[in-house]
Amino acid sequence: MSTKTARGLFHDYAQKLPIIDYHCHINPKAIAEDWQFDNMTQVWLDEDHYKWRQMRSNGVEEKYITGEATDYEKFYKWAQTLEKAIGNPLYHWSHMELWRYIGYDGVLNGSTAKKVWKLCEERLAQEDMSVRGIIRASDVKLLCTTDDPVDNLCWHRAIAEDDTIDFKVLPTWRPDRALSIEKQDFADYMVELSAASGIEIENFDDWKEALKKRMDFFAQMGCVISDHGLLYVPWAPAKEAEVERIFRASLQGETISRKEELKFKTKALLWLGRQYQKRGWTMQLHFGVTRNNNTRMYQELGADSGFDGIYNRVPITKLSSYLDALCQKYALPKTILYSLNPGDNAALGALIGCFQETEAAGKIQQGSAWWFNDHKNGMREQMESLASLGLLGNFIGMLTDSRSFLSYTRHEYFRRILCDLIGGWVECGEYPDDREWLGRLVTDICYDNAVKFFGFSNLAQQ
Repeated sequence: MSTKTARGLFHDYAQKLPIIDYHCHINPKAIAEDWQFDNMTQVWLDEDHYKWRQMRSNGVEEKYITGEATDYEKFYKWAQTLEKAIGNPLYHWSHMELWRYIGYDGVLNGSTAKKVWKLCEERLAQEDMSVRGIIRASDVKLLCTTDDPVDNLCWHRAIAEDDTIDFKVLPTWRPDRALSIEKQDFADYMVELSAASGIEIENFDDWKEALKKRMDFFAQMGCVISDHGLLYVPWAPAKEAEVERIFRASLQGETISRKEELKFKTKALLWLGRQYQKRGWTMQLHFGVTRNNNTRMYQELGADSGFDGIYNRVPITKLSSYLDALCQKYALPKTILYSLNPGDNAALGALIGCFQETEAAGKIQQGSAWWFNDHKNGMREQMESLASLGLLGNFIGMLTDSRSFLSYTRHEYFRRILCDLIGGWVECGEYPDDREWLGRLVTDICYDNAVKFFGFSNLAQQ
């Protein structure tokens, strides 16, 4: 951190705050069963496509990434790759995790890999380094996983019924497969949804009723947040009868055109948005991702293996039309907008100001810098843009978006960048050096705003 003010704000306020991780991809089974990891490859590399991409960029053979190599061999190849990751957030994250959880304050590289590997093995074997121990050590008060509508949420139930777990784990509604009418497995998924909901799905109305029942169940399990992963938010209005025809055609195995797909998704998202508003749920919209660009590797390894990219022309006007249609019916839920393209920052910052309402301060949010943007420059750019066009003081802050139980250091990473940004403004004379109020701003952005926004009113700062 570059200024005295920044360091004071971080150490006096941000560093002491607990964590709400309102969007992640953590496996709830691991929490329910309180897994213990044998080594750092299991923690770091088994599902982390961020690291896989960099290892491939370093010329590492796939057997050392997702293949049959030993865990130590994979760790060693990652250590060698990390030597070259100057300027990359993975370099910072990896060393922050080694310091905060393992107690190693040195450098990880090819030369130190064997020593660090043994040190990590010894530390991970200790009782307080189980999954629950890591979460407690990170001072996480609540985390929200990402869950499919057909999930029985048995692990969430087990967690909720376990009196020894002193943090909250809530499901998030992620109905991507229920909207993927263009996919070959859509009809098969409708069979799964029918079984989960107890409603035989033969038409679009059945689809709605089945999802209503599943939303009721998710709500009973504490869900208050939905999430959607999209190329972009579509806007192709169509009459109910036409959408019904498209839906039935897909169930019968007919090929759905791109135009028909967008008509169905527009109608479906409008209906879902109204449902979220009625239930008081927050709607997250993640968009701007091009999926599975390397088709050969996708066929070999499947999705989420490190071959996604950034979409270069997210149609903001379509997003605006979608939000406006809900707004006109007084049915716009609290919404968080995430674009993977940093070029959309200004457009989103301007757009959210068009739909703010008194229901909540910052009812429509521009989400934290995400995926390819959750590095120092990306986070600064997102917050500088939001501050320039809106109210940074109402921002709900950071999330991990991670599958790793050691990734809570990303909240510290964000908090350092936030305090550095604010401290710089203060010392340039752009904002008063009122420590009490500055502390309030930092505390709000790092923790309190999220508590209020999502309605986690039963969480108290420790």
